[in-house]
Amino acid sequence: MKAMIFAAGLGTRLGELTKIKPKALVEINGIPLLEIAIRRLVYFGFTDIIINVYHFADQIIEFVSNYIGTARLSVSDERSLLLDTGGGLYKASWFFDLDEDFLIYNTDILSNLNLLELYKNHIKNKSLATLSVRNRITSRYLLFDENNLLCGWKNKKTKDEIITRNSVIKNPFAFSGIQIVNPSIFKIHQPESNTAFSITNLYLELSKQNDIKACIDSSSYWSDVGKPEELELASKNMDLYLLGDE
Repeated sequence: MKAMIFAAGLGTRLGELTKIKPKALVEINGIPLLEIAIRRLVYFGFTDIIINVYHFADQIIEFVSNYIGTARLSVSDERSLLLDTGGGLYKASWFFDLDEDFLIYNTDILSNLNLLELYKNHIKNKSLATLSVRNRITSRYLLFDENNLLCGWKNKKTKDEIITRNSVIKNPFAFSGIQIVNPSIFKIHQPESNTAFSITNLYLELSKQNDIKACIDSSSYWSDVGKPEELELASKNMDLYLLGDE
């Protein structure tokens, strides 16, 4: 099975740590975030992986060149233009098979979610995309109806709201940065090449006429290690999310 790891971000919230290296190679107890993500993907059967790069891209490319694990790693190079998550996905569209759904994983997410169960849930529901979401406090929520179909978005701080379906909003959830996508997405939406846009905005637009479904993540551990204090906490909880050597 194929997967994409988003690793092109600047990682500005990590301050000094990302002034000399990409966020994906920031380490927790000596192990780069990228390696942690790869281990999880391989464990659940996602062994063909593409990684997008921009910030200190040469360092990630070197990591890929020196990688000796069981995954087959490829690189999507965005050094000419940082494309955000949606644009980054489309730049890498050549990598995916037309008949196989694939996983997308944010490199700064630590989780013990069962990725294979998420994949099976997606296949069963036959949705265009399945978004792993959690019931946690955040400023921005995805909104879902009684069938857990995406129908909007809300920013609790600014009160901004986007409604995409004429349905009763039942559930606000926080996106977990993990998702399964059907490759037909590349036919349904065809942006101009090398266009930067958010994958969240893409899902909202597509949800007007397509099923984008929530899969509620009730696993015991999830963390966005975008800040130094979150990295520190994660270093004390590695037994909850770190899998063994490949």
